[in-house]
Amino acid sequence: MTPKLSIEVEGKTVEEAISKALKQLNLSRKKVKIEVLSEEEKGLFGMQGAKPAKVRVSAMQDKEKA
Repeated sequence: MTPKLSIEVEGKTVEEAISKALKQLNLSRKKVKIEVLSEEEKGLFGMQGAKPAKVRVSAMQDKEKA
């Protein structure tokens, strides 16, 4: 069995976290499964960064090889 490659990444937004994970895995969005673990939360008076977004990105395995 091939181990499933999965990482958890944080970012200011969900999209930023996904982008970071895709760069780390060196994969396109079509070849991964994305789970949003937590969305970002704004700070007091709309200040950013009170709580970062967190996602888990897993590489999908090719079941059929042509």
